[in-house]
Amino acid sequence: MASLFSGRVLIRNNSDQDELDTEAELSRRLENRLVLLFFGSGSCPQCQAFAPILRDFFVKLTDEFYVLRAAQLALVYVSQDPTEEQQDLFLRDMPKKWLFLPFEDDLRRDLGRRFSVERLPAVVVLKPGGDVLTRDATDEIRRLGPACFANWQEAAELLDRSFLQPEDLDDPAPRSLTEPLRRCKYRVDRTARGKRGPGSGSPPEPEGGAEGGGAGELF
Repeated sequence: MASLFSGRVLIRNNSDQDELDTEAELSRRLENRLVLLFFGSGSCPQCQAFAPILRDFFVKLTDEFYVLRAAQLALVYVSQDPTEEQQDLFLRDMPKKWLFLPFEDDLRRDLGRRFSVERLPAVVVLKPGGDVLTRDATDEIRRLGPACFANWQEAAELLDRSFLQPEDLDDPAPRSLTEPLRRCKYRVDRTARGKRGPGSGSPPEPEGGAEGGGAGELF
């Protein structure tokens, strides 16, 4: 997964804005995790409405106040903001564990084209190897909240580092009965990696289009 950002800098959304600028640091933050790419903009009303939902979703999975052990989850904010000031303002109340690309990095735009993002907000869920697990999880996060992660984790066959096979049982624990359904629902689209959509020259539109969303043109 770190290879997606190889040679780039990711910044932690903390007060010091620590930079992850080495392969070792990127690997430590991204490897063996599900990675959410959050495409949003502070000038988009739908993004402003969704951001608190995504913030609570992330915090309840990664903050030890809510869980005994943080989920194997990382989030990278891929800003579609027209100015750096708007990007900073949008991130101000977001979790410190969020990562984001520097505003001047063109990868912000390239990722939108690569993953065929057509509207904002969008949350692309990536498996640890970089394959797309779901193209846009915004509706699922709204409906199910943190329960999404268990579905994604099982579908991605993510290794849980705290899991140990029981040694005192003759029979291994059965797999989840819902596994076949999740495998079907989250069928990995391997062609999505590196794919450029047909409208690669245009920035993604706010959810609902320019007429109904009130956001109009972003740039």
